[in-house]
Amino acid sequence: MEENYSLNRPESSKSRKRVGRGPSSGHGKTSCRGQKGQLSRSGAKKRVWFEGGQMPLQRRIPKRGFNNNFKKSFQIINLSNLINIGVSEVTPEVLVENKVIQKADKLVKVLGKGELSKPVTITADAFSATAVKGIESAGGKVIIRESINKSQMNSDNPEKA
Repeated sequence: MEENYSLNRPESSKSRKRVGRGPSSGHGKTSCRGQKGQLSRSGAKKRVWFEGGQMPLQRRIPKRGFNNNFKKSFQIINLSNLINIGVSEVTPEVLVENKVIQKADKLVKVLGKGELSKPVTITADAFSATAVKGIESAGGKVIIRESINKSQMNSDNPEKA
């Protein structure tokens, strides 16, 4: 490091501005905040997105599209993912152990890309038509997992319905 970049020189650290120390300091009375207004008050902050009363950006831009709160999002697997597992019975728990899907308690859908060489029993929440055809042509079996939803829970317990 060169000498002119040294941090120990007196010019390298500037002393802080001491405000509110009387009129002779030049920073007395209003302490460099001006007379009145929001920023002269104690604890005053301007939010980063505040535009001084102008219509904010998030309200100026038109809304587009639709967000479906009831959308079902599936973890997708293909038949080609099941070839390397080498198990005769495939469940979501087996898929998590083999790191094919992330979570066993989320919905799983099997798609038909790839071919199975031996019969496999597969348990999942949904299957495509080509996946069912591919699994059954290999001699396997398709089992649709029963997922719990509110209508089933209410019909089982008549007191809550």
